Amino acid sequence: MLVIAGTGTGVGKTVVTAAVAATALAGLHRVAVLKPAQTGVAAGEPGDADEVRRLAGELTTREVRRYAEPLAPDTAARRSGIPPVRPAEAAAVAVDLARRHDLVLIEGAGGLLVRLDADGGTLADVAWSLGASVLVVAEAGLGTLNATALTTEVLARRGLTCAGVVVGSWPADPDLATRCNVEDLPAVSGVALVGVLPAGAGALPPREFRRAAPTWLAASLGGEFSPKDFVEQLARAS
Repeated sequence: MLVIAGTGTGVGKTVVTAAVAATALAGLHRVAVLKPAQTGVAAGEPGDADEVRRLAGELTTREVRRYAEPLAPDTAARRSGIPPVRPAEAAAVAVDLARRHDLVLIEGAGGLLVRLDADGGTLADVAWSLGASVLVVAEAGLGTLNATALTTEVLARRGLTCAGVVVGSWPADPDLATRCNVEDLPAVSGVALVGVLPAGAGALPPREFRRAAPTWLAASLGGEFSPKDFVEQLARAS
């Protein structure tokens, strides 16, 4: 199992989840994607798990609960009157999916410590109960070092394994801070850079997305991406 958490909202978790799923599917693995709490999407509309399936291909998707308002899951649950998602409930669904799949990807909502329920349950609690590694999706530009370091520090303090950091959206024309961050992210976070997705990856036609996905992810995620080569390429271009 692999939990996918962002350093915040809108950092590219869903597209990264799709890239990991597509790479696993290309390796003939059976893949399931679990979204414990989907917010900001009305009933009948496609959610994040549906977007992962559209981009990655045939896989199993599951939501535990859906809330229409674009809020933190705990707040959205309270306002809607729909029961919140308890970490134990999400973990139980993940365990059930794991019985029939080679890889279960669990995509969070927002950052690692966004509250799922009134008792303060979070995605970190889901990961802990499963003994699952956590892949951190980070922004590319200014400000990402602090947010990423805070996230990986929480993981370490809670005894959780970090599977690495993936940059969720790399701009076509990176500024100085963004270029420097590629080398600085591993230093400040204490974990490896294991992927970089280009900006707009989610807008690619699905067939093109699936073909390119392994080139964005390192070998630890089943791909071909080399952080060392990426840094050297940036140095030559600057």
